[in-house]
Amino acid sequence: MTTHKLLLLPGDGIGVEIMREVERIIAILNGKGGANSFETESDLVGGAAIDAHGVAISEGAMEKAGIADAIIFGAVGGPKWDDVPYEIRPEAGLLRLRKDYDLFANLRPAICYPALADASSLKKELVEGLDILILRELTSGTYFGEPKEIVTLENGEKRGVDTTVYTTSEIERIVKVGCDLARKRSGKMHMAAKWNVMKTGVLWRDVTVATHKAYAPDVELELILADNCAMQLIRNPKQFDVVITDNLFGDVLSDEAAMMTGSLGMLPSASLGPPDPKTGRPKALYEPVHGSAPDITGKGLANPIAMIASFAMALRYSFDMTKEADIIEQAIATVLGNGLRTADIMQNGLEKVGTEDMGKAIAAEIEQALG
Repeated sequence: MTTHKLLLLPGDGIGVEIMREVERIIAILNGKGGANSFETESDLVGGAAIDAHGVAISEGAMEKAGIADAIIFGAVGGPKWDDVPYEIRPEAGLLRLRKDYDLFANLRPAICYPALADASSLKKELVEGLDILILRELTSGTYFGEPKEIVTLENGEKRGVDTTVYTTSEIERIVKVGCDLARKRSGKMHMAAKWNVMKTGVLWRDVTVATHKAYAPDVELELILADNCAMQLIRNPKQFDVVITDNLFGDVLSDEAAMMTGSLGMLPSASLGPPDPKTGRPKALYEPVHGSAPDITGKGLANPIAMIASFAMALRYSFDMTKEADIIEQAIATVLGNGLRTADIMQNGLEKVGTEDMGKAIAAEIEQALG
């Protein structure tokens, strides 16, 4: 039996509630006595870490992350910490994990489950069968570029500056990941950037074309301006399969794609680093796309599906447990097909359930499928 180390970082708000439902599934997998088991450890991140340690993630938690085979992350932030210094804001913990462990490739699938095609804000025929994978560069660009500052000018005005910086190698490696993913899917990939107004966009265009030609000419590549991509996602989303883009545009486009599936509460994500020289596996962090939702914290209303699906991605990408990942994803589809809905995806005539009941229903399907 192979034992995998997981670091669970529930974070703030509903992150704590939805992480419990992942722990329920981990207990089921461990109880089956298969070839793989999981050893879990938990720690604080975000506002909870600020309250306890004065920083958004402690050195101890970072050390645990360093030895973990995968990090399972909940959500961070909330009004309580709106006035803390920018450098220690709750999101700084997540950004440090991404940067320190070079988690440069952010995979954000936007999948419309058949039972939720009517729940989308778009027409059913536009989203039914939707399966898009947005690949976002995660450790460079606007969010990390320097200088990043607000300064007071001589005339008393304030000036805010965010710097967007990319290098050839940073773009090359995300393009190669996109090509590898496209080969396993439809063989088609879009690259979205703003080469018409941004110098970094020109570099993205040129490096993408050159890398694609040298690395994966068998993959169909289409270049698209990022603003046009945003429009086309609403007009005809099924024309896309794999979409690669930079950090800022990836943040926006992936949230847009998420809402087409019915709710942000449905979408998982994976953030992968370069392969470890010893194991060949990337350092990886898995998290739902949604935030901490302080307005519903503690009310049992949160949708745990994105968190559970993020764990399924961990099984698939970190541990080669494809069978178990498929079982979890099918369990989600089955429960939705049976008419269970959390508040964010509720439809007329179906059964409204809370966080725990949704988690238990999915867990029961998983346990039955594992035998």
